[in-house]
Amino acid sequence: MSKSLSLLLLATLSINASTSQSEVVDYIKNNLVKNSRVKVDKVEVIEKQAIKDGWEVYFVNIHATVQEDANIFDKKVVPETLFVKDGMATNMLLDMKTGDNYKESIRPKLKADIYSDKHLLAGDKNAEHKVAVFSDPQCPFCQEIVPELYETVKKNPKKIALYYYHLPLESIHPVSLTITKVMLLEQAKGNMDGVIKLYNLQISPEETDETKILAEIKKQFGMSYTVAQINEKKILDAQKEDEEIATKSMISGTPTIYIDGKWDKTREEYKKLLGDREKG
Repeated sequence: MSKSLSLLLLATLSINASTSQSEVVDYIKNNLVKNSRVKVDKVEVIEKQAIKDGWEVYFVNIHATVQEDANIFDKKVVPETLFVKDGMATNMLLDMKTGDNYKESIRPKLKADIYSDKHLLAGDKNAEHKVAVFSDPQCPFCQEIVPELYETVKKNPKKIALYYYHLPLESIHPVSLTITKVMLLEQAKGNMDGVIKLYNLQISPEETDETKILAEIKKQFGMSYTVAQINEKKILDAQKEDEEIATKSMISGTPTIYIDGKWDKTREEYKKLLGDREKG
Protein backbone atom coordinates (compact mmCIF):
# COMPACT_ATOMS: atom_id res chain seq x y z
CA MET A 1 0.00 0.00 0.00
CA SER A 2 1.26 3.47 -0.81
CA LYS A 3 1.60 5.63 2.28
CA SER A 4 1.67 8.78 0.17
CA LEU A 5 -1.62 7.82 -1.47
CA SER A 6 -3.19 7.11 1.90
CA LEU A 7 -2.21 10.56 3.15
CA LEU A 8 -3.42 12.09 -0.10
CA LEU A 9 -6.82 10.50 0.32
CA LEU A 10 -7.14 11.48 3.95
CA ALA A 11 -6.03 15.02 3.37
CA THR A 12 -9.29 15.82 1.59
CA LEU A 13 -11.62 14.13 4.08
CA SER A 14 -14.48 16.40 5.16
CA ILE A 15 -17.35 15.75 7.53
CA ASN A 16 -20.33 15.85 5.22
CA ALA A 17 -21.01 12.21 4.38
CA SER A 18 -24.49 10.68 4.46
CA THR A 19 -25.41 7.77 6.65
CA SER A 20 -26.70 5.24 4.11
CA GLN A 21 -24.13 2.83 2.69
CA SER A 22 -24.73 3.78 -0.93
CA GLU A 23 -24.41 7.49 -0.16
CA VAL A 24 -21.21 6.92 1.82
CA VAL A 25 -19.75 5.03 -1.14
CA ASP A 26 -20.82 7.74 -3.60
CA TYR A 27 -19.39 10.42 -1.37
CA ILE A 28 -15.99 8.73 -1.21
CA LYS A 29 -15.92 8.11 -4.97
CA ASN A 30 -17.02 11.58 -6.00
CA ASN A 31 -15.81 13.95 -3.32
CA LEU A 32 -13.07 12.48 -1.16
CA VAL A 33 -10.18 12.85 -3.59
CA LYS A 34 -9.56 16.19 -5.26
CA ASN A 35 -6.11 15.46 -6.67
CA SER A 36 -6.23 15.25 -10.47
CA ARG A 37 -3.61 12.44 -10.47
CA VAL A 38 -5.91 10.10 -8.53
CA LYS A 39 -9.05 8.48 -9.88
CA VAL A 40 -11.17 6.41 -7.50
CA ASP A 41 -12.28 3.35 -9.43
CA LYS A 42 -14.27 1.55 -6.76
CA VAL A 43 -15.10 1.74 -3.08
CA GLU A 44 -15.54 -1.65 -1.48
CA VAL A 45 -17.35 -1.77 1.86
CA ILE A 46 -15.76 -4.60 3.82
CA GLU A 47 -18.08 -4.31 6.79
CA LYS A 48 -20.30 -1.89 8.67
CA GLN A 49 -20.72 -2.03 12.44
CA ALA A 50 -22.85 -0.07 14.91
CA ILE A 51 -20.73 1.05 17.84
CA LYS A 52 -22.21 3.52 20.37
CA ASP A 53 -24.35 6.65 20.67
CA GLY A 54 -25.64 6.32 17.12
CA TRP A 55 -22.20 6.06 15.50
CA GLU A 56 -21.50 3.51 12.78
CA VAL A 57 -18.10 2.46 11.51
CA TYR A 58 -17.46 1.65 7.85
CA PHE A 59 -14.43 -0.42 6.91
CA VAL A 60 -13.70 0.26 3.24
CA ASN A 61 -11.07 -0.47 0.61
CA ILE A 62 -10.56 2.39 -1.82
CA HIS A 63 -9.43 1.14 -5.23
CA ALA A 64 -7.71 3.92 -7.16
CA THR A 65 -5.64 4.55 -10.27
CA VAL A 66 -2.71 6.88 -9.60
CA GLN A 67 -0.76 8.71 -12.28
CA GLU A 68 2.82 8.32 -11.08
CA ASP A 69 4.37 9.95 -14.17
CA ALA A 70 3.33 11.20 -17.60
CA ASN A 71 2.67 7.72 -18.96
CA ILE A 72 2.84 5.59 -15.81
CA PHE A 73 -0.36 4.60 -14.03
CA ASP A 74 -0.50 2.38 -10.98
CA LYS A 75 -3.37 0.60 -9.26
CA LYS A 76 -3.58 1.08 -5.49
CA VAL A 77 -5.84 -0.30 -2.77
CA VAL A 78 -6.10 1.87 0.33
CA PRO A 79 -7.89 0.55 3.43
CA GLU A 80 -9.76 3.22 5.35
CA THR A 81 -12.05 3.46 8.36
CA LEU A 82 -14.88 6.00 8.48
CA PHE A 83 -17.10 6.80 11.46
CA VAL A 84 -20.52 8.09 10.43
CA LYS A 85 -23.43 9.64 12.34
CA ASP A 86 -26.35 11.90 11.32
CA GLY A 87 -24.82 12.97 8.00
CA MET A 88 -21.38 13.58 9.50
CA ALA A 89 -18.20 11.54 9.01
CA THR A 90 -14.68 11.43 10.42
CA ASN A 91 -11.74 9.08 10.06
CA MET A 92 -10.99 9.09 13.80
CA LEU A 93 -13.34 8.78 16.79
CA LEU A 94 -12.16 9.32 20.37
CA ASP A 95 -14.05 8.66 23.61
CA MET A 96 -13.47 11.82 25.67
CA LYS A 97 -14.23 10.01 28.93
CA THR A 98 -11.92 7.04 28.49
CA GLY A 99 -9.48 8.29 25.87
CA ASP A 100 -10.18 5.21 23.73
CA ASN A 101 -9.35 5.57 20.05
CA TYR A 102 -11.96 3.50 18.23
CA LYS A 103 -9.85 3.37 15.08
CA GLU A 104 -7.23 1.40 17.02
CA SER A 105 -9.63 -0.85 18.92
CA ILE A 106 -12.11 -1.99 16.25
CA ARG A 107 -11.48 -4.29 13.29
CA PRO A 108 -13.78 -5.99 10.77
CA LYS A 109 -14.50 -9.67 11.32
CA LEU A 110 -12.66 -12.13 9.12
CA LYS A 111 -14.59 -13.85 6.36
CA ALA A 112 -15.12 -17.61 6.48
CA ASP A 113 -12.97 -18.22 3.40
CA ILE A 114 -9.91 -17.17 5.42
CA TYR A 115 -9.94 -20.67 6.90
CA SER A 116 -8.89 -22.50 3.74
CA ASP A 117 -7.06 -25.83 3.85
CA LYS A 118 -3.95 -24.44 2.15
CA HIS A 119 -3.47 -21.98 5.00
CA LEU A 120 -3.91 -24.57 7.76
CA LEU A 121 -0.57 -24.69 9.60
CA ALA A 122 -1.45 -26.81 12.65
CA GLY A 123 -4.40 -28.49 14.32
CA ASP A 124 -7.49 -30.18 12.96
CA LYS A 125 -9.58 -28.17 10.49
CA ASN A 126 -12.64 -29.41 12.39
CA ALA A 127 -11.27 -28.15 15.70
CA GLU A 128 -13.56 -26.35 18.11
CA HIS A 129 -11.88 -22.97 17.50
CA LYS A 130 -10.13 -21.36 14.56
CA VAL A 131 -7.19 -19.01 14.99
CA ALA A 132 -5.79 -16.98 12.09
CA VAL A 133 -2.45 -15.21 12.28
CA PHE A 134 -0.87 -12.70 9.89
CA SER A 135 2.84 -12.71 10.54
CA ASP A 136 6.36 -11.72 9.50
CA PRO A 137 9.28 -14.02 10.47
CA GLN A 138 11.57 -11.07 11.28
CA CYS A 139 9.03 -9.17 13.40
CA PRO A 140 10.31 -9.33 17.01
CA PHE A 141 6.79 -9.64 18.41
CA CYS A 142 6.02 -12.42 15.92
CA GLN A 143 9.18 -14.26 16.94
CA GLU A 144 8.02 -14.14 20.53
CA ILE A 145 4.38 -15.08 19.97
CA VAL A 146 3.94 -17.21 16.84
CA PRO A 147 6.23 -20.19 17.64
CA GLU A 148 4.58 -20.53 21.07
CA LEU A 149 1.12 -20.33 19.47
CA TYR A 150 2.14 -23.00 16.94
CA GLU A 151 3.41 -25.39 19.62
CA THR A 152 0.27 -24.87 21.70
CA VAL A 153 -1.95 -25.74 18.75
CA LYS A 154 0.12 -28.84 17.94
CA LYS A 155 -0.52 -30.06 21.50
CA ASN A 156 -4.25 -29.27 21.26
CA PRO A 157 -5.23 -30.12 17.65
CA LYS A 158 -8.89 -30.87 18.42
CA LYS A 159 -9.32 -27.66 20.35
CA ILE A 160 -7.62 -25.16 17.98
CA ALA A 161 -6.86 -25.01 14.28
CA LEU A 162 -4.17 -22.50 13.25
CA TYR A 163 -4.36 -20.75 9.89
CA TYR A 164 -1.29 -18.82 8.74
CA TYR A 165 -0.94 -15.83 6.41
CA HIS A 166 2.40 -14.43 5.31
CA LEU A 167 2.70 -10.66 5.69
CA PRO A 168 6.38 -9.67 5.26
CA LEU A 169 6.90 -6.04 6.27
CA GLU A 170 9.47 -5.38 3.57
CA SER A 171 9.83 -1.68 4.35
CA ILE A 172 10.94 -2.49 7.93
CA HIS A 173 13.03 -5.62 7.37
CA PRO A 174 13.55 -6.35 3.65
CA VAL A 175 15.03 -9.81 4.32
CA SER A 176 11.56 -11.05 5.28
CA LEU A 177 10.44 -11.16 1.66
CA THR A 178 12.96 -13.86 0.75
CA ILE A 179 12.44 -15.78 3.99
CA THR A 180 8.70 -15.82 3.30
CA LYS A 181 9.27 -17.40 -0.11
CA VAL A 182 11.23 -20.22 1.53
CA MET A 183 8.49 -20.62 4.13
CA LEU A 184 5.94 -21.03 1.34
CA LEU A 185 8.06 -23.77 -0.24
CA GLU A 186 8.37 -25.57 3.10
CA GLN A 187 4.63 -25.20 3.60
CA ALA A 188 3.96 -26.68 0.15
CA LYS A 189 6.07 -29.69 1.15
CA GLY A 190 4.00 -30.13 4.30
CA ASN A 191 6.95 -29.28 6.54
CA MET A 192 5.16 -26.94 8.93
CA ASP A 193 7.90 -27.30 11.55
CA GLY A 194 10.31 -25.97 8.92
CA VAL A 195 8.12 -22.91 8.46
CA ILE A 196 8.36 -22.11 12.16
CA LYS A 197 12.11 -22.87 12.32
CA LEU A 198 12.72 -19.93 10.00
CA TYR A 199 11.61 -17.59 12.79
CA ASN A 200 15.01 -18.36 14.32
CA LEU A 201 17.09 -17.33 11.31
CA GLN A 202 19.99 -15.15 12.40
CA ILE A 203 20.57 -12.60 9.66
CA SER A 204 20.64 -8.85 9.09
CA PRO A 205 17.08 -7.58 8.60
CA GLU A 206 18.43 -5.26 5.89
CA GLU A 207 19.83 -8.07 3.70
CA THR A 208 18.30 -8.18 0.20
CA ASP A 209 20.73 -10.43 -1.69
CA GLU A 210 18.68 -13.60 -2.20
CA THR A 211 21.76 -15.74 -2.88
CA LYS A 212 23.28 -14.73 0.46
CA ILE A 213 20.00 -15.24 2.30
CA LEU A 214 19.51 -18.72 0.85
CA ALA A 215 23.09 -19.64 1.71
CA GLU A 216 22.48 -18.63 5.32
CA ILE A 217 19.22 -20.60 5.47
CA LYS A 218 21.03 -23.67 4.16
CA LYS A 219 23.86 -23.18 6.65
CA GLN A 220 21.59 -22.74 9.67
CA PHE A 221 18.75 -25.16 8.83
CA GLY A 222 19.88 -27.37 5.95
CA MET A 223 17.11 -26.11 3.67
CA SER A 224 18.49 -25.93 0.14
CA TYR A 225 16.75 -23.78 -2.46
CA THR A 226 17.80 -21.80 -5.51
CA VAL A 227 16.86 -18.24 -6.43
CA ALA A 228 14.88 -19.67 -9.34
CA GLN A 229 12.87 -21.97 -7.04
CA ILE A 230 11.82 -19.24 -4.62
CA ASN A 231 10.76 -17.04 -7.52
CA GLU A 232 8.58 -19.58 -9.27
CA LYS A 233 5.22 -18.15 -10.31
CA LYS A 234 3.27 -20.33 -7.86
CA ILE A 235 5.33 -18.96 -4.96
CA LEU A 236 5.06 -15.34 -6.04
CA ASP A 237 1.31 -15.77 -6.61
CA ALA A 238 0.84 -17.32 -3.15
CA GLN A 239 2.74 -14.49 -1.53
CA LYS A 240 0.75 -11.88 -3.43
CA GLU A 241 -2.51 -13.59 -2.50
CA ASP A 242 -1.70 -13.45 1.21
CA GLU A 243 -0.82 -9.76 0.99
CA GLU A 244 -4.03 -9.01 -0.93
CA ILE A 245 -6.11 -10.85 1.66
CA ALA A 246 -4.40 -8.86 4.41
CA THR A 247 -5.19 -5.60 2.60
CA LYS A 248 -8.80 -6.62 2.04
CA SER A 249 -9.08 -7.56 5.72
CA MET A 250 -7.54 -4.16 6.63
CA ILE A 251 -4.51 -5.74 8.26
CA SER A 252 -1.18 -3.92 8.02
CA GLY A 253 0.72 -4.88 11.18
CA THR A 254 2.13 -8.08 12.62
CA PRO A 255 1.39 -10.25 14.39
CA THR A 256 -2.34 -9.79 13.88
CA ILE A 257 -4.36 -12.60 15.42
CA TYR A 258 -8.03 -13.44 15.06
CA ILE A 259 -9.97 -16.01 17.08
CA ASP A 260 -13.13 -17.35 15.49
CA GLY A 261 -13.22 -14.31 13.22
CA LYS A 262 -12.74 -11.68 15.93
CA TRP A 263 -9.60 -9.58 16.35
CA ASP A 264 -7.55 -10.48 19.43
CA LYS A 265 -5.88 -7.24 20.50
CA THR A 266 -4.02 -8.99 23.34
CA ARG A 267 -2.65 -11.76 21.09
CA GLU A 268 -3.04 -14.18 24.00
CA GLU A 269 -6.76 -14.94 24.10
CA TYR A 270 -6.12 -18.34 22.51
CA LYS A 271 -4.73 -19.52 25.86
CA LYS A 272 -8.16 -19.06 27.42
CA LEU A 273 -9.64 -21.52 24.94
CA LEU A 274 -7.75 -24.39 26.55
CA GLY A 275 -9.32 -24.24 30.01
CA ASP A 276 -7.39 -26.63 32.23
CA ARG A 277 -5.61 -28.20 29.28
CA GLU A 278 -2.04 -27.67 28.18
CA LYS A 279 -1.42 -23.95 27.68
CA GLY A 280 1.85 -24.10 25.84
